[in-house]
Amino acid sequence: MTKNNKPLSSIAQQVMLLSEVLNNVGACIFAKDLNGKYLYANDMVLELFDTSLENVIDKDDSHFFDLSISHQLKKNDKKVINEGVIVEQEETNYVKSRGEFRIYHSVKKPLYDEERNIIGLCGISTDITEQKRLEGLVKKQKDLLNIVLDNVDAHIYMKDNQRTFKYVNSRVAALFGLPAEEVVGKKETDILPEEVAEHFYQSDKKLFETGERQTIDETVIDDDGNEHHYLSVKIPYYPEGEAPVLIGFSTEVTELYKLKEQFRKQANTDSLTNLFNRRYFVEHAEREFKRAQRNGKPLTVISIDIDHFKDINDQYGHQAGDEVLITVSKHLLPNLRSEDVLARIGGEEFAIVLPDTNLEQAKHIAERIRQQQDSIRLTGHWQGELNVQVSVGVAIMLNDDSTFDMLFSRADKALYMAKNNGRNQVYCFS
Repeated sequence: MTKNNKPLSSIAQQVMLLSEVLNNVGACIFAKDLNGKYLYANDMVLELFDTSLENVIDKDDSHFFDLSISHQLKKNDKKVINEGVIVEQEETNYVKSRGEFRIYHSVKKPLYDEERNIIGLCGISTDITEQKRLEGLVKKQKDLLNIVLDNVDAHIYMKDNQRTFKYVNSRVAALFGLPAEEVVGKKETDILPEEVAEHFYQSDKKLFETGERQTIDETVIDDDGNEHHYLSVKIPYYPEGEAPVLIGFSTEVTELYKLKEQFRKQANTDSLTNLFNRRYFVEHAEREFKRAQRNGKPLTVISIDIDHFKDINDQYGHQAGDEVLITVSKHLLPNLRSEDVLARIGGEEFAIVLPDTNLEQAKHIAERIRQQQDSIRLTGHWQGELNVQVSVGVAIMLNDDSTFDMLFSRADKALYMAKNNGRNQVYCFS
C-alpha cells in the first residue's frame, strides 16, 4: 500500500490513463529540466523526431532541431525558466528528422517543486504548418483578388440588407473620398447625403425583396454640379449562416452617355443651323398627327422657303448662303412655343409643326415670321446689304387626312402658291 492508502496498481492505472490521454491530445506535449533536457515527451513528439522515448529523455533540443535557425524555440524556453512567465507564441522550427521547417503554436509554462522553485518547463505545441500554408494561400489569393478588383474599371462593393458596406474596392473608396477601411462597416447613410443614399437604396431594396438581379442606370451629381452617369448591376448573394448581401458593379458611362447624346443629336440635327433635320421633323410630326386624331385637336404645318436663295449663292458665294441660312434660323426660333418643332428639311426650306393650333393662329404666326425675315439686312464680306425674304405656306389637318404626309403635301402646295404669286407672302391652304 502507498502512503495515501491507494494500491500501486491503481496509481499505475492512472498513470497509464494519463499517458493515453496525453498521447491522444493531437499536439506535442513535453517537459524539460533547467538545462533544456527532456523529462517527458508524448507520442506526437516521438513521431515528430522519428525516434523512441529512450532516445529523447535526457537529450536537449540540439539533437532534434537546428537551433542555429530555430531561434524562437530557445529564446522562449529561456524566458519561461529565467522569468517564470507563461509564453504563448508561434515558433518556426527546423526539424532535423524531417528535413523541413514546421510551424507550431506553443504554450510553455514553468514547472515548480514543492517549495515553488522553478525546476523546468512544460509545454504543448500544436502543428499549424498546414493552417499557415492555407492562410498564406488565402492571403495571396485575397491580395491578387484585391489587385484585380482595384484595377477593374468599375466601382465594386458589397452591402448587407441593413445598408452596411461589407466591402468596397479602391474606386468606391476614392469616390467617397475615404480609405476603404473607413467605409467598410459603415452604413451608406453615414457616408452619402441622405437623398443620394435613398436613391441608391430603392434598387437595393428591390433586390432584397425579389432576390433578383437588378440592372439600372444611375445618375449622381457631384459637389461641382456635374452629372455622372453609371450603369449598375446588382446581384444577390447568400453567405452560409449570414444575412443576405448584394454585390454591386457600377461602371461610369458618363463619356459614353455624352457620346450617345452627341450621336443622337447628330442624327436628329442639321449641322449648319443646329435645327432639327427632316428625319426628326417627320418622326415627331407623325406622332403629333396621331395624337391630334385621337384627341380631336387641330394641327397645322408651316412651310418656309428663302426667296431667290440660288441667286444669293451664285452672286455672293456659298459662305454668304450659309450665313443667310443661319440668320434665318435664328429669327425663326423666337416665334416658337415649347411644343412646336422647327426643322430645316432641305437646302433653303424650313418647316414648323404646330400642335393645338388652328388655321387663323397659324396664319398669324406665319405672317409674323415673314415680316421679321423681311426686316433682315445682312452684311458680310460682300459689298452692300442682303435683304432676306421668305415665302410661307400654311395648311391645317383635315378630317379626311389619313397620314401626316397628306397634310405636309398641302403645306408644300401652299408654299408653291406663295412663290408662284410673287414670293415674300403667306398662302394658306384651307
